[in-house]
Amino acid sequence: MHPVIDVGDLDGALAQAADGLRRAKRVAALTGAGVSAESGLATFRGGGGLWEGRAVEVVATPEAFQRNPGLVWRFYNLRRAGLRSARPNAGHLALVDLEKRWGERFTLITQNVDGLHQAAGSGRVLELHGGLARVRCTGCKAVTQRAGEALPDLPSCDACGALLRPDVVWFHEMLPESVWRVACEAVEACDCFLVIGTSAVVYPAAGLIDMARALGACVIEVNLEPAAIAAGLIGLYGPSGQVLPRLIKRLDESAT
Repeated sequence: MHPVIDVGDLDGALAQAADGLRRAKRVAALTGAGVSAESGLATFRGGGGLWEGRAVEVVATPEAFQRNPGLVWRFYNLRRAGLRSARPNAGHLALVDLEKRWGERFTLITQNVDGLHQAAGSGRVLELHGGLARVRCTGCKAVTQRAGEALPDLPSCDACGALLRPDVVWFHEMLPESVWRVACEAVEACDCFLVIGTSAVVYPAAGLIDMARALGACVIEVNLEPAAIAAGLIGLYGPSGQVLPRLIKRLDESAT
């Protein structure tokens, strides 16, 4: 187990994290909304995480969609519109760099639905919570790509006419079984697990951190401040768009 390094000792933590990465044969990473926040996308966490005075946990549910689908679609259409101007940041690009280094031995698991990892160039991305670019029919269940399109408040399926919904996982819904299985397998096999930009309070995704730690992987947290997972890991505290490039640089230095 790795002790928590003083949050002010970023240089020391970077050295230890780079050493853990350098020793790893397999690497996995879990990313959350904090990574996309640096691209200008709202996290909907904390005191300001409201939309029209409602907590996202109230809007993003099957029950809310059943009661008022137009309200839910307005929320997601605003998020979809925000993606048109959002661009990957240096944190996304650093993760692309890690994938290039480890190839098929690197797995990126994300709680984000914005597609910015793929836009940055990451190829091995497991979307635990789905993707905003896609819609799913509530009738025929067809899933289609509708990235960049302006959708009405009550969009309907071209094939069967039924109401469409965002192809995302809402609160109170199960994660996609096949994606979750592959994510668990990647974490079980990894020697180093990076946890980046996530509050670690949304389960079952947060359980991957417990899994990695229990199996003896080197766990590296990259967050603005320590989350609820601080015990037994290496903490790198600061914006991921700044910290991850520094970690890549330190990794290169340790290899020379």
